[in-house]
Amino acid sequence: MESEAIRVLVVDDHPMWRDAVARDLGEAGIDVVGTAGDGAKALRIAPAARPTLAVVDLHLPDMTGVELTADLVALPEPPRVLVLSASGAGDDVLAAVKAGATGYLVKSAGREELLDAVRRVHAGEAVYTPGLAGLVLGEYRRLSAAEQVREPGAPALTPRETEVLRLVAKGLAYKQIAQRLSISHRTVQNHVQNTLTKLHLHNRVELVRYAIDQGLDG
Repeated sequence: MESEAIRVLVVDDHPMWRDAVARDLGEAGIDVVGTAGDGAKALRIAPAARPTLAVVDLHLPDMTGVELTADLVALPEPPRVLVLSASGAGDDVLAAVKAGATGYLVKSAGREELLDAVRRVHAGEAVYTPGLAGLVLGEYRRLSAAEQVREPGAPALTPRETEVLRLVAKGLAYKQIAQRLSISHRTVQNHVQNTLTKLHLHNRVELVRYAIDQGLDG
């Protein structure tokens, strides 16, 4: 999805906030293909609008943002989901991520932080408001320990793919990984995409969980 143009659907029941987000994205050259004030409209227009990313509020009049996230990622052409909510509560964050959200920002985030998150989530990175990433990773560790997931027949990764995967699991952004390994940002993306393909995973969130399952986050 990195090579695709970003096409965003903005879902928020507050018209002023919804319009402000759409305006900020548009001014940054990002195509806003639709806006909605409730989940029903979002699901109605998504198939035709074909967004590659949805910015979703958690509190909607007809359903929760968590429910909408699950419905959006279940579409035949699912967008990635960035939750943008006033809530930074741990339960809300974890529920959104478990439903399929790739990123989570609180509404106190600045314009540039939002634009950066939109671009990174579109590229498959898991992006969280500072302080929330550790919460999500901690929950994945807990789940992994409880489930004791191991994949005896997992495809073999190259040493470089494993090295990149280890740094992804530690929460480093692609640019940080590129600097750490003295390779280009595009090369990091290629390694991540190859690893996703080999492991039949869909996004960075699932990749982090897999790495933790394999004990690569230490």
